[in-house]
Amino acid sequence: MQKMQKLQKMQKMQKMQKMSRSDDGEQSLYPYLRSCACVYGEDITSELLAALEEGVGNPNLTTIISGARGTGKTALLTYLSDAAQAQGWVSVNVSALPGMLEEIVQQAHAASAHLIDTSTSAKLASLKLGDIAEVQFSDSLEAAPTWRIRMGELLDALAETDTGLLITVDEVRDDLDEMIQLASAFQHFVRERRKVALFMAGLPAHVSALLQDKSVSFLRRANFYNIGIVSDFEVEEALGKTFNEGGREATPEALKEAVQLIGGFPYMMQLVGYRAWNASPDSPLISEDDVLEGSRFARNDLQRKVFDTTFRELSKGDVRFLVAMLEDDGPSELADVARRLGKRSNYASQYKRRLQEQGIVGEVGQGRIRIELPMFKDYLRDQLL
Repeated sequence: MQKMQKLQKMQKMQKMQKMSRSDDGEQSLYPYLRSCACVYGEDITSELLAALEEGVGNPNLTTIISGARGTGKTALLTYLSDAAQAQGWVSVNVSALPGMLEEIVQQAHAASAHLIDTSTSAKLASLKLGDIAEVQFSDSLEAAPTWRIRMGELLDALAETDTGLLITVDEVRDDLDEMIQLASAFQHFVRERRKVALFMAGLPAHVSALLQDKSVSFLRRANFYNIGIVSDFEVEEALGKTFNEGGREATPEALKEAVQLIGGFPYMMQLVGYRAWNASPDSPLISEDDVLEGSRFARNDLQRKVFDTTFRELSKGDVRFLVAMLEDDGPSELADVARRLGKRSNYASQYKRRLQEQGIVGEVGQGRIRIELPMFKDYLRDQLL
């Protein structure tokens, strides 16, 4: 009982810290994760929380979220993970990197220690170093031969307490074998009607490539969201709710200025909200001056965390295509871009698709395209012209 109370206290503290930490680790009372839930509202969060509430059989328990950098994918996964824990689920959160499967096992055991007995893991009895290395284990069960079986045993134990397991995977990749193994095992868990959920997020190009893999055709039937720019009304409403939940209020002028600066970009909304909040932390009101001061830091954050990374990943052909678009103040005609490049239309279409998959370019009508990332056009002009 004492162990359980200690763990629950630690989990509560971790959750409070997570809710009050900015992306660069600074402490703040600004509930920035909540802003993500506010901005997506009924479109995503309520639907996925309802799926967790309903449990086994709900098709939304397998969900893929796609979007360009800065559209709020990571914050959304974090919010959903916290909400799942509040509903009694065990939640583990990983990025698609080598070793992710073992990390899922380790996190799941640690997070469920207050519910199930995890003391039967293998213990090292002796280690001999010499001409022949020898390792012996004692007082343990033999390791299960596959990741799927190991996780199945854990899910069996959780099922005895009617507890579900949510796995969130950020930055999904198609070139990681462990992604394929996870998807394959998860398909079996669903068929076995286990109480398990999988929420994944990634860049459009990586999500698209993953879904092309024949061995994970199961994922093509997953619930799918493509998130991006949100309306000014949604931004204003989300910021207002977020400030109010933190016990403060923004003036109408402050909200109007913030909406204009944010430009519908979810990540920029988090940055501006956080920086404006901290501009005068002792005041019950957030003013227009707070927003203006905070926006200077927010722009630097955006460039460093989103634009610089996005720019580095562009190919030379991508850059040439974007430079050709920079001649236009508004949307570009694809035919004009091809002419400026001195290429045929099918060449231009190829790079248009590449940049669409990365969430950088979007269509705005027949043969017309525009740069979708807010403020990225100005960034490109500073870098290239």
